[in-house]
Amino acid sequence: MSDDDTPPLAASDEPSILVRRIHRRDLNKVWEFLKLCFRVVNRETLEYQRPRSKKRFLEVYEEEGVEQLLFEVSNDDGSEIVAYAECAFEITGADNWMNESFFTRRDMRPMFVEELAVHPGYQGRGVGSFALEQLEHLARVRGCTHLVLEVAENNKNALQFYRGRHFTKLDAAVFMAKRVSNDEELLPPRPLKHRVVEEGAAVKRAVRGAGAAARKPRPKREVAVVPVPRKKKT
Repeated sequence: MSDDDTPPLAASDEPSILVRRIHRRDLNKVWEFLKLCFRVVNRETLEYQRPRSKKRFLEVYEEEGVEQLLFEVSNDDGSEIVAYAECAFEITGADNWMNESFFTRRDMRPMFVEELAVHPGYQGRGVGSFALEQLEHLARVRGCTHLVLEVAENNKNALQFYRGRHFTKLDAAVFMAKRVSNDEELLPPRPLKHRVVEEGAAVKRAVRGAGAAARKPRPKREVAVVPVPRKKKT
């Protein structure tokens, strides 16, 4: 059978996931996608997971050394974003909490997974696994030794996902709180203390008093005026 006689492959009924780099025209659409993905978890966590602000998200697009990847599935309306991944090969951002020396001391060359979001309607269908596999592949070709990411401790679904793929706890940053008694907002009246005169201050006042007394004008002495007789002319 010649090549021309080879029957065509049957088209798969299941859609495929396409991965590509983000374009500027995608930014607004991806921003809305991220808000959808993290809307639920952000209600439960003290610190917003992602996105922190649209301003910061738009700044990331302009930064060097950051990869932003889109995972899409084709449908009747064109294509739909089903996952977004963002990674960096060095610590970025002036307010970043990462301590670079932590990795240097352990001979680690990490790739930082800044973002991994999967559409709620596509979870459990292999989208997250494919996105993580793409990130691991990117780390290998860039010579990195570890994937490092942040996840909220009470985000149970994400923790289960990462632990099932051999992620282990690297360090701990714990938010702590202490309950205080429910008292009135304003404190009750407090007795006013008696004024305590310091010894030095009392001495100074005594010296000032003595000086004032010394400066009082003395009474004038009365002087008797005796007339001098004039000499008679001869």
